[in-house]
Amino acid sequence: MFDGRQVVARHPRLTRRYTYHDFLDHYLEILLVKPGAFAGASALAQARAEGGFTKVHEAFWAAAKQKAGDREGTRMRIEVLLLLRQLPAEALVKAMETCLRIGSVSTDLVAIEARKAMEGTDDEDAELLTDDRAADDAGGESPGKEAVGARVISLHARRLPPDPRTTLPDMSKYDRLLNLVATRETSQNQKGQGA
Repeated sequence: MFDGRQVVARHPRLTRRYTYHDFLDHYLEILLVKPGAFAGASALAQARAEGGFTKVHEAFWAAAKQKAGDREGTRMRIEVLLLLRQLPAEALVKAMETCLRIGSVSTDLVAIEARKAMEGTDDEDAELLTDDRAADDAGGESPGKEAVGARVISLHARRLPPDPRTTLPDMSKYDRLLNLVATRETSQNQKGQGA
């Protein structure tokens, strides 16, 4: 279907009566609200039969369900499928493979890795990670290379250090401010009722 010269929809031609063809993409918003219906959706069965829902998709879904539970894991899986509207399928599959390899099921990380796969920066990151590990082992700069400003590494390459604080910060001053605001609002309401 076209709107002027722009393609707005594509559907396969159905030659027999009473046949139908579901696109999983058309149901994602509804399934996001009701993720329990995702596993039994006929659109999902059709996507599996046509090869659009691959073994990588299945593995990512299983990992997401294992980490976040059935409902939230399925919702994460659907959010990744929604990324297909903006990113090519090949890049998304590579991104899911990368995320599975590092043990993450973050939708945001899948989007970042997919964009990196589109730009071809995965190889550069792997090289930088190798250089960083060699520099860490050598206790300084990587051998044979000069430092050239800041270097960008993959987000999953470095983990944040643990929080050094042993106790939570004192919030008593903040609580006093909240009490002050609540007292003012109460006194204003009482003045309005007395007039």
